[in-house]
Amino acid sequence: MNVPLLDLQAQNGPLREEILAAIARVCDSQRFIMGPEIEALEGELARMLGVPHAVAVSSGTDAVLLALMALGIGPGDEVVTSTYSFFATGGCVARVGARPVLVDIDPGTFNVNPAEVARAITPRTKAIMPVHLFGLSADMDPILDEASRSGVPVIEDAAQAIGATYKGRPAGSLGAIGCFSFFPSKNLGAFGDAGLLTMRDPKLAERARMLRNHGMEPKYYHHAIGGNFRMDALQAAVLRVKAPHLDAWTEARRVNARRYRRLFTEAGLDGRVALPAEAPQCRHIFNQFVIRTAERDELKRHLDARGIGNEIYYPVPFHLQPCFAALGHRAGDFPNAERAAGESLAIPIYGELTVEQQQIVVEAVAEFAHAQRAAAVPLT
Repeated sequence: MNVPLLDLQAQNGPLREEILAAIARVCDSQRFIMGPEIEALEGELARMLGVPHAVAVSSGTDAVLLALMALGIGPGDEVVTSTYSFFATGGCVARVGARPVLVDIDPGTFNVNPAEVARAITPRTKAIMPVHLFGLSADMDPILDEASRSGVPVIEDAAQAIGATYKGRPAGSLGAIGCFSFFPSKNLGAFGDAGLLTMRDPKLAERARMLRNHGMEPKYYHHAIGGNFRMDALQAAVLRVKAPHLDAWTEARRVNARRYRRLFTEAGLDGRVALPAEAPQCRHIFNQFVIRTAERDELKRHLDARGIGNEIYYPVPFHLQPCFAALGHRAGDFPNAERAAGESLAIPIYGELTVEQQQIVVEAVAEFAHAQRAAAVPLT
């Protein structure tokens, strides 16, 4: 049996008629850009995430970009963030002309190390951007404390973390701005690109809304240079159908994560393959289930040959990317991120994954691990 990394049909199929009706509603209205679907989605997601303001945008990348623009961050400024994330995190900082100040991660959680954040603050720091990677919140209290001491805002890159919590508080509601992605593979995915900003400050929300639409308010009067960051109404309509199911889908992922832990133990893989860390104060939503092994590339080839979906998130940290060569980093500067980049492999975790499929995944990993043991090659 082939096991895909993600099966969107399994999630979207049962909602087919409801989704088609929502799409038809937009088509009948002919309101394709902004309008009532966007406004309704913003209100519904704001309530879900426990914030007074939500601003729907065109993608998760544009959410990060707009957050930086709304805070007035630009040339000469610095933003402290992780070196280990999807490219948009660091790329958007560079796009507004600021300098991404990269720091290493905690080796267990993959999230930014708060102590490294504190050491990276300078008089030029204009924001701290922690990433809630793979669906697990960063350790936010020390980051927020450092931000308060330094007088800088926190932008939460929560692109992979809708529904995650930190000490009972939703990820994306803790800093000045939260940034979410609704890319189709996310726990809450649209039928294309879409994203969201969350915030508590009404003036900041007003500025973000203006910048989302070319800095225009009212029509054809431009107070700032913004961009076209508007969400399509069709995407909003799809998300409104899917959002009420998010908690159930998330819990299904968490059940699958617990089952994986049992199956890996029963297969004798304790100490051979490292499983995702779960901080006790956090609700992990498992946007990805990332295992670690020093023989990652060999394991990937083994799983590929057996039709088991997997993906490397992420093979090259920011500080080793060619486009960031001007930052002056070199191999060895951030050893925890570099090791994670060489050892991490995501395996299927979507909520509709069956017990049989999970058993097949673990059996394939165990087959590889036992073959390595027989050859006297350590796996971790």
